[in-house]
Amino acid sequence: MIDLYYWTTPNGHKISIMLEEANLAYRVKPINIGRGEQFDPEFLTIAPNNRIPAIVDHSPQDGGQPLSMFESGAILEYLADKSGLFLPASGRERYIVLQWLHWQMGGLGPMAGQNHHFCHYAPQKIDYAIERYVRETNRLYSVLDQRLAHHTYVGGDDYSIADMAIYPWIVPWEKQRQTLEEFPDLERWFDMIKARPAVRRAYALVEDVNPQSGVEMDEQARKHLFGNR
Repeated sequence: MIDLYYWTTPNGHKISIMLEEANLAYRVKPINIGRGEQFDPEFLTIAPNNRIPAIVDHSPQDGGQPLSMFESGAILEYLADKSGLFLPASGRERYIVLQWLHWQMGGLGPMAGQNHHFCHYAPQKIDYAIERYVRETNRLYSVLDQRLAHHTYVGGDDYSIADMAIYPWIVPWEKQRQTLEEFPDLERWFDMIKARPAVRRAYALVEDVNPQSGVEMDEQARKHLFGNR
């Protein structure tokens, strides 16, 4: 059994998708980041960076004590190795998948995140910041579109943890002020991932965990998300 410390964000969706795709037994431990639960001392023993997602694997591969992990990219790689699925065990194919996983972690996620912040959450609209991050998001969409023009999936011929990491950051494309029609190969891939039964099951968690997802945040949530030091 794996405990998934989760909230309904793109980074949270990455791990619920992987758990569903790999058919790994898990239970959801909601961490309401709008109410500051990510700062609870108990959670910080698992995720010292006070961010979701995190996991605790009660049956780790080494047979030892329960293993806790934070950082979504590391969790995806761990779960892929544990299950033997969605990441080649060795060779260049493994590193191709991992490079795109790291591309999401270091590029698409942070840039789209800043896009969301300055377009929707910043108390003052800063035109320079909005233009910078909308344009950079567009550039990253173009990089992905060019990759998918020659490959079925991001990592190559096979579905992988790279696809699972990237897809949730494309879901809010409208909020990022992008259009999928501009990127036909990306749109083809997006529709294919969206139709996967495991992806649908992962996103169905939203109704159970956070049915108010998408509702404008209040001042308390803003303080917890943007005001804590």
